Amino acid sequence: MSIRRLPEHLVNRIAAGEVVERPASALKELVENAIDAGAERILVRLKDGGIGGIEVIDDGCGMSPADMALALERHATSKLPEAWWAEGAIERVATLGFRGEALPSIASVATLTIESRVRGQEGWRRTVDNGQIAGEGPAALPPGTRVKVEGLFARVPARAKFLRSARAEYAACVDIVRRLAMARPEIGFTLEHDGRRSIAVQPGETRPERVAALIDRELAGNSVAVDHMREGIRLGGVAGLPTFHRGVADHQYLFVNGRPVKDRLLIGSVRAAYQDLLARDRHPVLALFLDVPGEEVDVNVHPAKTEVRFREAGLVRGLIVGGLRAALDAAGHRSAQRTSVASLGAWQIEPLAPAWAPTRPPVQGAVWDHAPAFAAQPVGRAEVAEVSVPSPAEHPLGVARGQVAATYIVAEAADGLILVDQHAAHERLVLERMRRGMAEGGVRAQALLLPEVVEMDEAACDRLEARGPELSEMGLDLERFGAKAMLVRAVPALLGTGDVQQLVIDLADELAAYDEALSLRERLDGIAATMACHGSVRAGRLLSVAEMNALLREMEITPHSGQCNHGRPTWIKLGHGDIEKLFGRR
Repeated sequence: MSIRRLPEHLVNRIAAGEVVERPASALKELVENAIDAGAERILVRLKDGGIGGIEVIDDGCGMSPADMALALERHATSKLPEAWWAEGAIERVATLGFRGEALPSIASVATLTIESRVRGQEGWRRTVDNGQIAGEGPAALPPGTRVKVEGLFARVPARAKFLRSARAEYAACVDIVRRLAMARPEIGFTLEHDGRRSIAVQPGETRPERVAALIDRELAGNSVAVDHMREGIRLGGVAGLPTFHRGVADHQYLFVNGRPVKDRLLIGSVRAAYQDLLARDRHPVLALFLDVPGEEVDVNVHPAKTEVRFREAGLVRGLIVGGLRAALDAAGHRSAQRTSVASLGAWQIEPLAPAWAPTRPPVQGAVWDHAPAFAAQPVGRAEVAEVSVPSPAEHPLGVARGQVAATYIVAEAADGLILVDQHAAHERLVLERMRRGMAEGGVRAQALLLPEVVEMDEAACDRLEARGPELSEMGLDLERFGAKAMLVRAVPALLGTGDVQQLVIDLADELAAYDEALSLRERLDGIAATMACHGSVRAGRLLSVAEMNALLREMEITPHSGQCNHGRPTWIKLGHGDIEKLFGRR
């Protein structure tokens, strides 16, 4: 078979297959063109999720009739200055688009109408119907450009049958606009679907304001600012607290030099940064912005430019992990606080007779025994020493006032009521102590008065024996005791001498999931978290006021103490305003 040159319309349709997969793909190219044209405001109108029509209007620089005709030819672009062609410096491109394929590709599979006007000149219109010029002439419009796309894939049934429902296509279009709007807070964006406005953000917002407006308004109060720089690469953005999480990873927005990307290296780096702060089935909420020198990143590795390639991938990964961890460390004891109307409604205020009554006035500093109600008989003065209780205003997590169900600490803060899950909170504190110990050369061990024998299957004993020297650095001293048992001589001092049997069994199970090539230092968080759980104050244990306050004070100075090792909150707050609502005071 002889080699033949493909006709122009077929070449355009093949190119369209790379660039235009669905309405959202076409919308992305059109909005990026509007941004590159210097627009201050961009209006997007969709019909039937973009399947029935797409319209993008901007107030950018506009195009002359000659430029418009050239823009509809393949490989024609205004985004690469001629000087760069000679130097081959395509890596220095700062615009979002530069291939010059988008408009002719869209025009080859739809009816495309462009109306544009340069300031001080007359407007012009040009229509291309599935690759064929359908008309052109003068157009009346303000300075800027208006692009309409109608009948996408109407004459390409093989492509049209792969389109999803209007609702699904609309969701994809919203995601595109949201990402581009997040990257450009200096530009105003409006999105209308079938006459209903769904996105409206004003130009000139700060980055945190724009991110919160587009992701979740509550993110503003439940996030940390990220600002980190290493070897000329800057990482900025907004990262949600670990307790402000989602069940899917679609609330993670990543940008490289202002370009929205979905890059596996970046996604993996985010996962590593939150590794021990979230449960495996939960995902953080964040928007991260990388500013990278042009020669250090290739943005032209994917037709839609949604993936990038870094010259120093390890440096970028380290920057993201280190920058995120530094920001989250600085958050200290903070935890996401989202008291909803539904949760407030769960509090039932009933005019019932009290089920209990103290026999004598409560003693300052006394511990209340737990019962079905909040408190019962107070412990007498002779049973609990007097404690000097500080003012609630002196501490962010307030002052302990009692215990509910021997599980939750009740504290009074200057601005509300705080409930602390004692087990979850102490579990995090123990984990952070273990980390510090490892960083300082090893965790101090506490010898057992009588070594304890733990029986388990031979494979589990083999795993523990192989990791013996590494476990010893963590304060756990083990040795083989026959084919199916391990002898425990010492445990980490900060864990105390609790259920040694279960601790060793759980560690053996944990090691079964690890690659033998990885050292325990590389998997420190998983091992330490398992140990920390066994060394924590358990739910159901009565604490003295002094113990409760000591726990609160340590939480206030410990990184990540706002969430347990599984990503759940360790404390919640019911503000004074929320309490007043419960009692109908506001």
